[in-house]
Amino acid sequence: MKIALVCPASLPATQFGGIVFLAVDLAREISELGHDVTIFTTDLDFTNGPNQFNKKLPRLEKFDKFKIIRTHTWFSLKLFFINPGMYTQLKKEKPDIIHTIGLRSFQSIIAWLVSKKLKIPLIISDQSGLTTHPFLNQSGKILNCLYKIQNSIIQRIIKDSSLISVANEYEKKIFSNINKNLKIKIIRNGVNLKSLVATQNFKINYEIKNKYILFVGRFSESKGIETLIHAFHKSQQNSIMSDTILVIMGVNFGYQEKMLNLIKNLKLSEKIMVIKNPPREDVISAYAQTEFLILPSHWELSPLVPLESFAFKKPVISSNAHGIPYTVIHNVNGILVEPENITELSNAILHLIENKEKCEILGNRGYDLVTKECNSVEMAKATLQCYEDLLHD
Repeated sequence: MKIALVCPASLPATQFGGIVFLAVDLAREISELGHDVTIFTTDLDFTNGPNQFNKKLPRLEKFDKFKIIRTHTWFSLKLFFINPGMYTQLKKEKPDIIHTIGLRSFQSIIAWLVSKKLKIPLIISDQSGLTTHPFLNQSGKILNCLYKIQNSIIQRIIKDSSLISVANEYEKKIFSNINKNLKIKIIRNGVNLKSLVATQNFKINYEIKNKYILFVGRFSESKGIETLIHAFHKSQQNSIMSDTILVIMGVNFGYQEKMLNLIKNLKLSEKIMVIKNPPREDVISAYAQTEFLILPSHWELSPLVPLESFAFKKPVISSNAHGIPYTVIHNVNGILVEPENITELSNAILHLIENKEKCEILGNRGYDLVTKECNSVEMAKATLQCYEDLLHD
């Protein structure tokens, strides 16, 4: 089977987030099963930020048994990357299946146009906040106008799709509310357990002598970092936190300066370590030695970061917003708190610091989740079955 995976970013832009990892893991696992898989994407490389494109990246690059075809991005608006050359490249390949990941993208429009032109089955996966992303409510008049135009196009893409792949029941409900007649399949997001192996000693590399708790993600207001910093500050009133620091790792998506000023103003510079643009190897090694992970987001669909933490048997404290409770289950593999609730988050931090046995129990249950269900192998098998069913209909 010849499969095209379409997405707005791919390797080496791992800091772009979950879309990159999902597409790469699907490509790797499905190609290992003997299929011809190509990722069609932009030349985003993320060296100096979320909108940095690199013409020097290879137009065609092979990884293991799959390949990536990149076309240059002419310009971008927020995370909407315009690379018209993808149309010709995708049309030229003539795949049997087109699967676009990240529905609110220019690349999904390209995937839709080619699928209609060549009458190729189109599978869509959102992963980008179809109706709930904070950008949709926090933009100015011009962007709001553009979003309305984009919404009309997205409606047509959804209508013409052969199948919609969603990560959980929350996301399924969003699509069902748009059109009750849509063909929707729940396929849980998964992480690549083979790649989640620490090869470094994070504490030694960063000269950390104390225990630490960890945040990994974009430096964006939607990630709830402000709530986390205030909650950590509040937790300092308890002496049990005297030997614990907070490590914040990520890439600037507009909130970095405010974050650093807040840390300074609260006099937490000695207690909070901020690691900007961390290499992937450092993120993985950080999971291995943390006490637990904190993801206090205001918004998430189906986050991969908690699953990565579970791979190291580390529990997660997160907010109960949107699709998060379908991954982090309260008192099963983590603790859920209300978004933006400083006191609840502070109490949850203290609770896990004080209860090592509970940390281990929650972490082991999280590990069971990723080893049995939420891993890239199971995700790829379920996705491949969908491809085969569509071609045999």
